[in-house]
Parts: sequence; C-alpha cells; structure tokens
Amino acid sequence: MKEFFVGLIFLVAVTILAGIGFLLLPLLLLLTFFLRILVAFLLLCFAIWLLGKFILFVWVKISH
Repeated sequence: MKEFFVGLIFLVAVTILAGIGFLLLPLLLLLTFFLRILVAFLLLCFAIWLLGKFILFVWVKISH
C-alpha cells in the first residue's frame, strides 16, 4: 500500500509541475524574446568595440 501512495504522490507532483510549466510558457517565450534582443545588443557593442580597437591598432602601425 505504501508503494501505491508513493506512486500517486509522484504522479500528482508531476502533474502539478507540468501545469505550472504550461502556465509559465508565455512568460518563458517573452523572456527568450528579450534575451535575444539583449544578446544582439551585446554583440553589436562588442563589434563596435572591436572595430575601434582594430582602427587604433592600424593607426599606430601606420604612424610608426
């Protein structure tokens, strides 16, 4: 009988967690959208910094 209740509790817990995950799906989709924008912005900033670093490197090599 103990095994039955353990299995039942497990199934109830899985059902509750699946329900919470289903309800959080719109929030997760929204977070991934903003995370994609944040990563694109950070990559753009890195590319601009790298371009400036390259220009200064070439400038120093040309001037000497």
